[in-house]
Amino acid sequence: MTTPLITYPWDTPPPEGEAITVADGVLWMRLPLPMALDHVNIFAFDEGDSWTIIDTGFSSRKGKAIWETLLAGPLQGKPVSRLIVTHHHPDHVGLAGWFIAKGAELLMPRTGWLMTRMLTLDEQPSYTDEALDFYRRAGMSAEEFAHRKTERPFNFADCVEPLPMGYTRLVDGDTVQFGGRTWDIRMGDGHAPEHATFWSRDDNLVVGGDQLLPSISANLGVYPTEPDADPVQEWLTACESFQPFATDDQLVLPGHKLPFTGLPLRLRQMIENHHGALERLIEHLKEPRTGGECFVPLFKRKIGRSAYGLALVEALAHLNHLHQTGIATRTMGDDGAWRWQT
Repeated sequence: MTTPLITYPWDTPPPEGEAITVADGVLWMRLPLPMALDHVNIFAFDEGDSWTIIDTGFSSRKGKAIWETLLAGPLQGKPVSRLIVTHHHPDHVGLAGWFIAKGAELLMPRTGWLMTRMLTLDEQPSYTDEALDFYRRAGMSAEEFAHRKTERPFNFADCVEPLPMGYTRLVDGDTVQFGGRTWDIRMGDGHAPEHATFWSRDDNLVVGGDQLLPSISANLGVYPTEPDADPVQEWLTACESFQPFATDDQLVLPGHKLPFTGLPLRLRQMIENHHGALERLIEHLKEPRTGGECFVPLFKRKIGRSAYGLALVEALAHLNHLHQTGIATRTMGDDGAWRWQT
């Protein structure tokens, strides 16, 4: 008996301003992002006289212009009556406030709504002392640390519209109706707290957001706001919780890359990917290492400046996991940086 493979029913994504029909009444669109992962997937569900949209892209003049093209073209001039946001990251929630101002109802998890509200208000012209202390303890390179001390940090307010006071909460274990289907809400974790995924009771569709991605691994990061977090354990627990519901014929609509089938295999891959990274890191930590000295065993490549920040917070996630499970110890060096060792 052969093991079902991961397959991609569409090998080419929709061009900018256009859409591909992926199921009855379901459109797949893309918005560009100004980073290495240069796009976010958007899915629209036909409600007859309106649309339910899942996720939005960044708030920018270009993003709004593309949306105007989509609304007038593939979306046939019908309004967006409901906006569902899977999680609080800017490429998914950025234009939520813009849609709400046009009359859409907002549905999202409580944690994502609170995080978005907080982070759009927490605008900083420079890195705080607490953040710099966090990066020093993590073992950030001297060159990167010097950049952080002088540059303006990324702020949510740069690319996320302010959210309104009210919203409709999505709750783990509940159901929600959209696109002529009933969906089970299952929350993930690790990449973002309380990340919503949706599993159709009426056909084989699963909306995965960034919790269920093909071919790439979602970033699991530790940040100054919660320096001792263990998102690796949260991610592994979430992947395992999804396994009883995954089938080979489900069409997964992910937040990035291509829609795919083969979810049981993909969940196993995502679990094994982090177990493998932890095993390589355990070997690497036979000698004491800072977080900034753990990139090669985790990512199997050298990390340039553009990816340094994401690499460091993911290294910390794996180091925190080893520390909190008792596999590694950590001691503070004279330079103010932690050294982890197995």
